[in-house]
Amino acid sequence: MAAPPATLSARNRPKTGLFAPSAQGGGPKVQPIVDLKLKPFDFNQALARAGLGPDGQRLARSGPAAEVGGGFRTAMADALKGVSQAQNESTRLQREVALDNPTVSLEETMVAMNKAQLGFQATVQVRNRLVSAYTDIMNMQV
Repeated sequence: MAAPPATLSARNRPKTGLFAPSAQGGGPKVQPIVDLKLKPFDFNQALARAGLGPDGQRLARSGPAAEVGGGFRTAMADALKGVSQAQNESTRLQREVALDNPTVSLEETMVAMNKAQLGFQATVQVRNRLVSAYTDIMNMQV
C-alpha cells in the first residue's frame, strides 16, 4: 500500500512574498526580500493635481476646461478615446502575431488584448450606470 502524499506544513512550505524569515534563525525576525523605497508625500503637488491652490481654493482655469459641464464631457470623451486606442492597438498586435512578425511577442499581444477587454467592460459598466441614473431621474415624480 502506498503512503499518502506528504502535505506541505507551514515549516516546509517554500518562502514566498515580500518577507522571508532571517537566515540567523532563533526567532520571528523578518527581513525584507524586496527593498521598497517610499517617497515623501508632497502636499502641494497633490493639491495642484486636484486643481486646488495652496490655500485650498479652486484654481481658475482658462480654455475649454473652464466651461461649466465641460469637465465630465471632456473626461468621458478622453476615456472613450483611450478605450478605442487600446482596442485598435490590440487588433494591430493580433494581426502582427498572425503574420508571424518576430518583433511582436505573444505575451505583449495578450496583455494588450486584456487591457482592451477590461477597458471595454468598464465602459459598458459606466454606460449602464448612466442609463440607470437617467431612468431613475426620469421616473421621479415632480
